[in-house]
Amino acid sequence: MKILVIGGGGREHAIIRKLKESPKVDKIYCAPGNGGISKDAECVGISAMDLDGAVAFAKDNQIDLVFVAPDDPLAAGMVDRFEAAGIPAFGPNAAAAQIESSKVFSKNLMKKYHIPTARYEVFSDPKEAVAYIEKNNQFPIVVKADGLALGKGVLIAANLEEAKDAVKKIMEDKAFGASGNQVVVEEFLTGPEVSVLAFTDGKCVKPMVSSKDHKRALDNDQGLNTGGMGTISPNPHYTEEMAQTCMETIFLPTIRAMQAEGRPFKGCLYFGLMLTPDGPKVIEYNSRFGDPEAQVVLPRMKTDLVDVMQAVIEERLEEQPVEWYDGAAACVVMASGGYPGSYPKGLEITGLDENGQVDGAVVYHAGTKLENGKFYTNGGRVLGITARGATLDEALQKAYAAVEKIHFDGAHYRHDIGKIVK
Repeated sequence: MKILVIGGGGREHAIIRKLKESPKVDKIYCAPGNGGISKDAECVGISAMDLDGAVAFAKDNQIDLVFVAPDDPLAAGMVDRFEAAGIPAFGPNAAAAQIESSKVFSKNLMKKYHIPTARYEVFSDPKEAVAYIEKNNQFPIVVKADGLALGKGVLIAANLEEAKDAVKKIMEDKAFGASGNQVVVEEFLTGPEVSVLAFTDGKCVKPMVSSKDHKRALDNDQGLNTGGMGTISPNPHYTEEMAQTCMETIFLPTIRAMQAEGRPFKGCLYFGLMLTPDGPKVIEYNSRFGDPEAQVVLPRMKTDLVDVMQAVIEERLEEQPVEWYDGAAACVVMASGGYPGSYPKGLEITGLDENGQVDGAVVYHAGTKLENGKFYTNGGRVLGITARGATLDEALQKAYAAVEKIHFDGAHYRHDIGKIVK
């Protein structure tokens, strides 16, 4: 088979490495890919948002299967376009992808179908939003931009002043563009956070192994929010009993709700959960693999990913087994100095072999470029260093030992991944 993967980050590299294990795969293309991905797939100069270009490429190169990985092209209807061209594509169509691309849609869906989530109100007028926050007078409070904002459209306000600033930033300053035309103001939930990715064909849902993301830039959960500084799997808080509760109260009801709305969800649905004192609640849905969650979940997957993709597309997931390796996995993200603020690019990375690897771990390239046989930094999150082990401690030890071997000027990473699990 010839497969095309859309995207160019660490998540896409993890997907490609997993697809490479399949005996069914002859050739993998990635659009646009990155330096490290170029060692595992043929990168083509088509941006992830070039819907016409991607479909034309797939037709010209007789692609058998497409994996649309990022949120933006899913929301823009890339899967719809491939389906219209008769090319099987893994991922939700635009109508189903709205579960991530509109916070207002997803919150209203949860309210309508009694799926546990934080109490909330929706506003399209900044004055009304502020008036509600003043009247409610409960802090901290969460202010979310309605649309996609590169994972950065969620602001937590500790007091009224910060809440007003958050509303102004999103709705008036348009820090996230049109994504801020509406906001969701919701109660602040407490408890351990869990990420659960699930395969679904619109009827059947098969959750993957659990994980935990570390969002803050600095040790001890300090610093700014990022796209993710590291992950562990499994999440120690996610017991079998909790998994059963989530299946009955959240996972199945969500799949049925989308079916009832005439938007059956096919692909990978990400559940961001908070295990509150009142039970598990949904913080957010994503319409695709999380990044860097994919970097610890996919290495633990035993079943051929191609088989699962096809079962999802053909709506026969029920009969397709999905098996997992025991043990644990850990991923430590090496980021550019200054991330998530401004940072330099083009710094040489040393300590990797010619394939961008290092002994004892898998290195997923997120923001790298390859020039004259050398790897250079080309983004905020540069590398995701992942290792598996019989225990979480063993996986972490291996991952950090590999991190020590890699160098680029100003490299920044957290030293406490997997250690603080609130």
